[in-house]
Amino acid sequence: MNSNIEWIKDLNCLTDIHVHLDGSLSYETVKYLARLQKIDIESDGELKDILSVAPDCRNLNEYLQKFEFPLKLLQTREAIRYAVCELIREQERQGIIYSEIRFAPQLHTHKGLTQKEVVESACMGVDDSRKYWKTYSDHNLILCCMRGDDNEALNYETVNIARKYVGKGNGTVVALDLAGAEGLYPTDMFSGIFREAYLSGIPFTIHAGEAAGVESMKCALDLGARRIGHGIRAVESDDMTDYLVKNNICLELCPTSNLNTRIYQRIEDYPVTELIEKGVKVTVNTDNMTVSDTNEANEIALITDTFNLGKRSVRQLIMNSVETSFTDESIKNRLRAMVEMNFAQVTGIRG
Repeated sequence: MNSNIEWIKDLNCLTDIHVHLDGSLSYETVKYLARLQKIDIESDGELKDILSVAPDCRNLNEYLQKFEFPLKLLQTREAIRYAVCELIREQERQGIIYSEIRFAPQLHTHKGLTQKEVVESACMGVDDSRKYWKTYSDHNLILCCMRGDDNEALNYETVNIARKYVGKGNGTVVALDLAGAEGLYPTDMFSGIFREAYLSGIPFTIHAGEAAGVESMKCALDLGARRIGHGIRAVESDDMTDYLVKNNICLELCPTSNLNTRIYQRIEDYPVTELIEKGVKVTVNTDNMTVSDTNEANEIALITDTFNLGKRSVRQLIMNSVETSFTDESIKNRLRAMVEMNFAQVTGIRG
């Protein structure tokens, strides 16, 4: 099988609208933050064991254990600011012109920071990174509420912070999310939190249809989610795929991550083409670059190689991310133009 990775790597118009900060710290960033906190790390091999899943990862709950060490490093203003800036720098090097980086402010308060201070620090990191952006790029933040049985007040606090940022013209915090162990904490446990977000006019995506199935997605959509994080199991229900098409709901697919968590055993079984053929709008994302040892070009090449997608299909996947992003229309127009121009330069395909 011939790989498409080379021409995809040449694209300077990639997007990633589902990427977690704590799961995507580079080895260099981790080493720097560890030195600041006087934590010894012996080798890159040791880092790989700590940060990335093994081939025999069994499920989502085991996958989530890989976030413990990076979260330990992200408990100060300086660390959060630096990590956000460095992740965006890395994305720019990879040809990513738009991203929505998500993190849970409540998970970064273990050394005394408030959630507000965490978000302020992350926004400073975005500001710091602007000097590395290409003129047509844009990068934003999504704040995650967390699944759990004793953190309702913390989730409401996250919603309140989002209310102060979203739509207020700073263009950095653009939406909310619900993340965590979907199989252990059903989506309907958090209906009050997202009803509050909906009534406040805060857009949100929700992780659903991954460890749990279509019912989790239905609940997320009933609450008002504009996108679904993962959502790959929508394929199990014609009613669900019909609803997604009719309501123009986008799925944030993360192929390698779903293989890591054993939602599917083989990439050949991944139902991305079935969803596309049904008319569902899908995007391809990394989820966690370091935990899953991947990047955006690799994710697109994996799908393209496996299912023999054409170049126009790849362009559509990227454009889907632009169209369903949480940024404003003027930025979308700029990104649309860049995707069209760059695709024409690299592939000769126009329109």
